[in-house]
Amino acid sequence: MIVRAKTKLLFEGRPLTERQQANSRLNLAEIDRGETVLKSYPRRLVLELTNACNLNCVMCGRNAADFKTTRFDMDVFRSLEPLMDTIEEVTLMGWGEPTVHPDFPEMLRIISEHSARAYFCTNGMRLDRLKDALFDYNVEVFGVSLDGADPETNARIRRGSDLLKIKENLKAIVAEKKARGLKYPWINFVFCAMRSNLHELPDLVRLAAEIGIEEVKVVYLTVFGDDLMNETLWGHEEEVRQVFSEAVEVAENLGILMKLPHYVGEDVAGDQFHKDCFVSWRDFFLGSDGYVRPCMSTPVKFFKYDRERDFMDMWNDPAYQNYRAIVNDKNRMEDACRRCYQSSHCNWNRKESFIQVGEEFSPEWEK
Repeated sequence: MIVRAKTKLLFEGRPLTERQQANSRLNLAEIDRGETVLKSYPRRLVLELTNACNLNCVMCGRNAADFKTTRFDMDVFRSLEPLMDTIEEVTLMGWGEPTVHPDFPEMLRIISEHSARAYFCTNGMRLDRLKDALFDYNVEVFGVSLDGADPETNARIRRGSDLLKIKENLKAIVAEKKARGLKYPWINFVFCAMRSNLHELPDLVRLAAEIGIEEVKVVYLTVFGDDLMNETLWGHEEEVRQVFSEAVEVAENLGILMKLPHYVGEDVAGDQFHKDCFVSWRDFFLGSDGYVRPCMSTPVKFFKYDRERDFMDMWNDPAYQNYRAIVNDKNRMEDACRRCYQSSHCNWNRKESFIQVGEEFSPEWEK
């Protein structure tokens, strides 16, 4: 089965409570009406725990931007706890590796005491330390970034990564899930497709099946520096079609869900700058430096988070209201939105989604 990245809707795991359902219905209705002042809470908190990482991936924006190391404040996390019985999901990810935050297991514990589910995407190198927490705190879903089915390919791209260790970590988690008779956690691979690893995608699907992982998600490489221009898949559409078709056939035979980006020329956004964007209605994104931003993939910053300020006052801050009014207006949207590269909302018909060389693509982090 092939699906595209979700936009309005989120992962469907355990049934939502009546309170969550009521908020989500209201939020979706306000999106459809284009409201700029919302009565609903967001459906997702996206918390960038850190912009630091234990790897040095070749395609990471750190190599083309000034990354001052920052870390999410635990007191700020606790101030958001009252929302966790209303929203659907707390997403723990951003520019860095979330599991290196020293309070990561404690955050999972706190979320588990509420109705919201936790989601995070990891490079997988610390999963052996987190196995017990995943089950103790009922984690429903997480992603693992892998950029090769061959250990050498993955290590070349994700410098510092060890595919064999990750594989064993995941096998242990899947074995524990089966021993407990659980459906969760749902696990997917997240694969950044580029010219030098594209051909390994079918084998990555086979690896997912071998381990017992349910899904393989593919995103195209976005190039931030001249050094990776030879890796972009822009202009190599026929090669992409051939490999995707082979991977889909393998997935169908093995029962693996494939989540694929659109082919160039077939994106539903047509000639728009990006797909209709809902993040400023659906998500409250808080960076590791304490600044509220529209999403991970923009240099735009709204304001400094203030835990003494009423949440709904922040959620309807003039910066949010203005962004909701202009984000889908081709004449008024931010320049960064005109060249959107956020994988779920960007327009893969446009070169800017693949190549951001020379552009301001990330915020300036402040300690």
